[in-house]
Amino acid sequence: MAAVTENDGVMRAADGTPLKQALARATRMNKMRAFLLTTPLLAFILVSFILPIGLMLFRSISAPEVAEAFPKTLEVLKQWDGEGVPGEDIYATLAAEMSDRDNRFNLGKAGTRLNYMESGFRSLMNKTTRRIKRAEAPFKDAFIKIDKRWGEADTWKTIRQAGSPYTIRAYLNAIDLTQEPSGDIVAQPEVKQIYVTLFERTIWVSIGVTVACIALAYPISYLLATLPAGTANLLMIFVLLPFWTSLLVRTTSWIVLLQTNGVINDILVWIGIVGDDNRIQMIYNMTGTFIAMTHILLPFMVLPLYSVMKTIPKDHMRAARSLGANPAIAFMRIYMPQTVPGVGAGSILVFILAIGYYITPALVGGQDGQLISNIIEYHMKKSLNWSLAAALGGILLAGVLALYWLYNRIVGISNMKLG
Repeated sequence: MAAVTENDGVMRAADGTPLKQALARATRMNKMRAFLLTTPLLAFILVSFILPIGLMLFRSISAPEVAEAFPKTLEVLKQWDGEGVPGEDIYATLAAEMSDRDNRFNLGKAGTRLNYMESGFRSLMNKTTRRIKRAEAPFKDAFIKIDKRWGEADTWKTIRQAGSPYTIRAYLNAIDLTQEPSGDIVAQPEVKQIYVTLFERTIWVSIGVTVACIALAYPISYLLATLPAGTANLLMIFVLLPFWTSLLVRTTSWIVLLQTNGVINDILVWIGIVGDDNRIQMIYNMTGTFIAMTHILLPFMVLPLYSVMKTIPKDHMRAARSLGANPAIAFMRIYMPQTVPGVGAGSILVFILAIGYYITPALVGGQDGQLISNIIEYHMKKSLNWSLAAALGGILLAGVLALYWLYNRIVGISNMKLG
């Protein structure tokens, strides 16, 4: 692009356009081309990552089932003061909506939603729906005759409370709280307080696995980085072997090794370390979960560490030694600080993978080795309480983002390198 200067002193392109405008236009065109080239990637991220997370977070607060099944009843309930038992008009309205044949599908979903709030509500709804069709006015007596719970104010308060299409009840349940029919937020009964304990266990196991992977991967990576290329490549194959083996196979292999009559216990008995009647319980508990997860996630720590260590010049250690530092001081003060980016990258990878693991804990963890991901899977596939599963997932996501922010403030994400 040739630039010319006219009498007005303005630099212009060959076509007479002011040079500043021509450069701005060229920059916009380059940005547009770059954006178009990245559009497929952005669309993939939107469809496969952002959209599912958004739907999960929406599912955690969405509860339209009761509002769809009983819109007229909820409208009448707004006039109820919450004292004593509602009037005949509310019972009659509910009877009409329960008797509506076109409303059968919504009634089932509403019963399930109410059952999440108060155990036994689904059976109450099913029983009442079957019998109320044959009832006649006064419907208040008919409802109470079917089940005495229809004569309790708390039953109607629960229905009115569930009538809101959006609720934070799932998040309250996810932190072992609940909302009473009166609206007060209280702690769950002690026998139901499991989720906070599982969150704490998941965090500590993830941190422990990350620390164990650092302790095991650091010497391995240092050895690979300092050995001759031929030997290092051969050893690297053994590091990569787990990636070529099914996760299920690796996990079940640990079951064979760790079980009471497994290989490790047999060896310990043969050596005489433990007696045959005192075999160590290493499976179906937290010990099995910790060992198996550390083994499976170890390569994710080795590879970032190795890629960073390989770029550290060997002259740095020799220079430190020549200046009077002993090997330990030279390693601690010269070599280790340069490996911090690799440690950070490996820690992020291992921790995020560990905090969401559920296959390995499900197979080798037993009841004591379960993590929060196993409970999320249970609610998604068995209890079908998707709101609670989404709330648990949302809290887990928020925790990971908070730890990521903390890591960025302390270490700095810009210092993380994969090689």
